[in-house]
Amino acid sequence: MLQRLYAWTLEKAAHRHAVYWLVVLSFAEASFFPVPADVMLAPMVFAVRRRWLMLATVCTLASVTGGCFGYGIGYFLFEAVGRPLVELYSSMEQFARVQAAYNKHGVLIVLIGALTPVPYKVVTIASGVAQMDFSLFTLTSFAGRGARYYAVAGLFFVFGPWIKRFMDENLKLAVAAFTVLLVGGFVLLAFL
Repeated sequence: MLQRLYAWTLEKAAHRHAVYWLVVLSFAEASFFPVPADVMLAPMVFAVRRRWLMLATVCTLASVTGGCFGYGIGYFLFEAVGRPLVELYSSMEQFARVQAAYNKHGVLIVLIGALTPVPYKVVTIASGVAQMDFSLFTLTSFAGRGARYYAVAGLFFVFGPWIKRFMDENLKLAVAAFTVLLVGGFVLLAFL
């Protein structure tokens, strides 16, 4: 089953409308959707390696725009929309710790959320609730998301054939490693 899903993802990544789906996923992941954009970015670079810079740029722009939307949820709609999203992906106690930390470490929190498997959507909403300076939030998001997506796309551009061969031969191991990183992000969030 994993092999079929992997083959399907690679096929869709080469589709002529794949960039639009990357925009949608990158935007949604930064504000409310649980699947990271890396899941689509990596196979798209596999499929069309010469477009790696454009794909990383599109992914970064859409993600930061989605992050600004998440900020808006926190700033304007926390009680109606933000609280249910936080309770779905985290807990209010964890969220309160993150919010309190903004007084000292707002930029660092956004950078960690933008670079690591820590759920960025929780950070974007918390940034709005904490009323972090919007321009500082946006610049930090560009730095973190840009570093992440250009690194992912660059690695898959440079080492793409080797990584694809590894994925073809060790798909279960690769999925397990990704799952460990994702769960690790949630665990790290618990300690913020």
